[in-house]
Amino acid sequence: MRMATPSKKSKWKSSNSAAESPPPPPKYPACIRFTSPSSVSISIHAKPGSKLATITDMNDEALGVQIDAPARDGEANAALLDFISSVIGVKRRQVSIGSGSKSRDKVVIVEEVTLQNVFDALDKVLKSK
Repeated sequence: MRMATPSKKSKWKSSNSAAESPPPPPKYPACIRFTSPSSVSISIHAKPGSKLATITDMNDEALGVQIDAPARDGEANAALLDFISSVIGVKRRQVSIGSGSKSRDKVVIVEEVTLQNVFDALDKVLKSK
């Protein structure tokens, strides 16, 4: 007794559905990650005490950010959050430090944004330098 194998049919479906699937999303650096439900986390290497606040570089490890405030009494953290919110174009209350408040390496959480919006805003600042 010979039975039809569903694997042949499923192979056809999988190859057909792959042809109809949308193109893969653009490659984002690993320092920018989508977190649920509508938040993005950014790994940041902060450089406090700079003359002006700016983004220096973006790679898979971290987003390099110079901060124009000293690293004491939370001044640099507050300045970092203000700077990130202005660059991304969100309200200050949507940005918070997820971890690393006493370290140069931090994770900043931006709420109610898309990964694409965050990447575009950061990339625009880097390209304008």
